Order: sequence, then structure tokens, then C-alpha cells
Amino acid sequence: MTFRALVTKRDAEGKVSSAVETLDDDRLPVGSVTVDIAWAGLNYKDGLCVTGAGGLVRSYPHVAGIDFAGTVRDSADPRYTAGQPVVLTGWRVGEAHWGGFAERARVDADWLVPLPEGLSLRDAMIVGTAGLTAMLAINALEAHGVTPASGEVLVTGAAGGVGSIATAMLARLGYGVVALSGRPQQAEALKMLGATSVLDRAEFLAQPDKPLESARWAGVVDCVGGPVLGKLLRQVKYGGAVAALGNAGGIGLETNVLPFILRGVTLIGIDSVMQPFAARIAAWDRVATTFDIAAYGNMVREIGLEDVSAAAAEILAGQVAGRTLVRPR
Repeated sequence: MTFRALVTKRDAEGKVSSAVETLDDDRLPVGSVTVDIAWAGLNYKDGLCVTGAGGLVRSYPHVAGIDFAGTVRDSADPRYTAGQPVVLTGWRVGEAHWGGFAERARVDADWLVPLPEGLSLRDAMIVGTAGLTAMLAINALEAHGVTPASGEVLVTGAAGGVGSIATAMLARLGYGVVALSGRPQQAEALKMLGATSVLDRAEFLAQPDKPLESARWAGVVDCVGGPVLGKLLRQVKYGGAVAALGNAGGIGLETNVLPFILRGVTLIGIDSVMQPFAARIAAWDRVATTFDIAAYGNMVREIGLEDVSAAAAEILAGQVAGRTLVRPR
């Protein structure tokens, strides 16, 4: 048997390139479950893997794609049976292990979850790692006491995959959501998702810095990091919380202790890659009942394997809004 895949290679000079190839099944990596992939998602980390930026991929040739949804082809694990719909996100698949930019994948059964009730395979990839991470962030804010009555919640990087889904779900849960974005052309789309207002990132960062600034945010879902995270921490209200989950704006963090010791602000790190099975299932189940996928339709585009390389460059350049789905077949 053969399957098509987007294979990423690195030549002797270190140049990384990707092209669609037809491979034999025996090229699949070791794993207990083989999945026929219906949909994959394109994420920022995929952009790094496909282009070779960031040094995430250590072994070539490689197949990227950090999340996918499909049906079980065969399984050596009793938890999964042929024909069963499943979803995979995280576990360094698409980075250290071949991933979803292919018609077929072979993975460890522990990395899979059954398709959540109420979602199609395509729906699951509209959610994908982005939606799962957004839900984990919202759960964390709520665990730290942030409620709709607490005040406004800021979402940074709001036009991206995680940010746009977080905006939509927070609004549906009754929160007043302010969207921060470097793409003012997405303002109307963000308001349609439920944002009450949209802040321009450049204007936000241009405001004079103070050790503590006017307290405005009850909670924050930060998808950006870097200077944006450093500034917004000084604007969080007493007892508020920030769920930090991205580094598109940089991995540095310039801050001071005043937000933490004078306002009791909590900074929460959100990781979706190594989340335990029970936490994944709980987050997926809540996404399935909270996220209005139909209303999000204008933020979704579909591409084929041949289009992934170009789309990967676009996502690294901050030119992709919402979610990009890859259909391998």
C-alpha cells in the first residue's frame, strides 16, 4: 500500500524544502495505531517545521502536521478499532514524530482521543490544537476565579487560530471580550465572533510604560508573549489572571514584581502538547458544547498538501487569520 505525504527534507548545505511524494506504508514510523487522515490543521509550529525555522525538526526526511483527524485503519491496541474516528493533537507529533500532512499516519494509541460527540472530523480540525489550547486557557482563568462578572477579558493575537477561537468561546460564555490584533483589517470579523471592541497592537504598545498602569483586565488570554505580555501584565486588575500560551511576539519577558505583589496577579502557563488524557477529554467535551463552529465558518480556509509550503510561510509572516485546514486526499 502507498500514501501521499508532504515530505520535508534538508540537503547537505542545510537548506530545507518540502514536496508531495508517494510513499510505501513501510515508511510509516513505529506505532500501535494506523490512521487514515481526513483533515489536518496548519498551525504556527507547522510553519516552523515545514520551513526549517526554529530547529524543531531534528531528523529528516520528515512529515509535519501537529494535529489531524481521521479513522482508524488498523490497531494493535484494544482501545481503538478499525473504522473508529479519532483525533490527535500534541505529543510532539509533526515535530519529533511524523504527523498529519499525509494521507496516513501511524502513532502511539496513548496520543489519540476518540472523536468528541457532536463534532465531525472536519469540525475537530477547525478546533484542533488551537481550539484545545484556547479551552485550556479559559478553564485556567475560571479556575483562578475569573467570571463574566469580573470584568473585561483581553485576548491578544486575536486574529490567529487560538485567539479567534478564544474570542468566540469567551463571548459565548458571556464574557466581555476585547480583542488585541496587529491586523486592523480583521476588526469586523473579530466583532462578528463576539469581541466588544478591537485594539490595535501598535497603538497598545505605543502607550507610555509605567511600573503599574491603569487596571482594566479581569483576565487575559495571551497568544503573543514578548513585549505585549510584559505590558498587559501591568494592566491586569486586582486578583486577575493571565493565561500565557504563545510566543509569536518573542520569548523574552520584561516585567516587574508590582503586578504580582500589589495586585495579586497570577500568570498561568498553558501547555496543550503534553496534557493528560483526562484533561484533554474534558477540554474537548467543553469545546464541543461551547464553540459555535457554524458562526466561525468565515474564518476557515481549506488547502491541499501542495499548498502547505506557501501557507506555512504565510503563517510565519502573520498573514493567516483564523484556521487553515489541510485536506490530504
